[in-house]
Amino acid sequence: MNVIRTELPEVLIIEPKFFGDDRGFFVESYQLTRYNTCGITRRFVQDNMSRSRYGVLRGLHLQNPITQGKLAAVLRGKVLDVAVDTRVGSPNFGRHVAVELSEQNRRQLWVPRGFAHGFLVLSQVADFFYKCDDFYNPEHEVSIRWDDPAIGINWGIEKPSLSAKDADAPLLADIKNLPLYGQV
Repeated sequence: MNVIRTELPEVLIIEPKFFGDDRGFFVESYQLTRYNTCGITRRFVQDNMSRSRYGVLRGLHLQNPITQGKLAAVLRGKVLDVAVDTRVGSPNFGRHVAVELSEQNRRQLWVPRGFAHGFLVLSQVADFFYKCDDFYNPEHEVSIRWDDPAIGINWGIEKPSLSAKDADAPLLADIKNLPLYGQV
């Protein structure tokens, strides 16, 4: 597999090896030893999948104090996947990485603990899959406004389809319950 470092050193783009011919393809989407080698060492305890239509934006979400790391991929369609460093005290606090994930490029994005995560569907439909290294806990969920000007994500859309929770999310500067750098 090919591991690509991003501008945020903890966030990784992973390109698993792909084997295909006229019959179809095979890809090993996760293998413990290889992922441990690139720094993804926590065990995964939960897999999630969502299906969304064009223009749906899910996020930006994180959990604190019970944090989650996520390994994200697209099984069908195409999304813009985003990770935002929300660790108070981090030299990269408030910075983000945006990566296109699709069934064509077969890329994965590693979103470490302490980072908010969100995605926008760019295709007619997208099946989005992600592994989590801790369980979902709604009591610890934190949402950040998708269009926070301090973060400056260029989603490429003026009016995405949002959940009520995401539409009403506060700005990053207004959130008090954020993870601390060096403690997640």
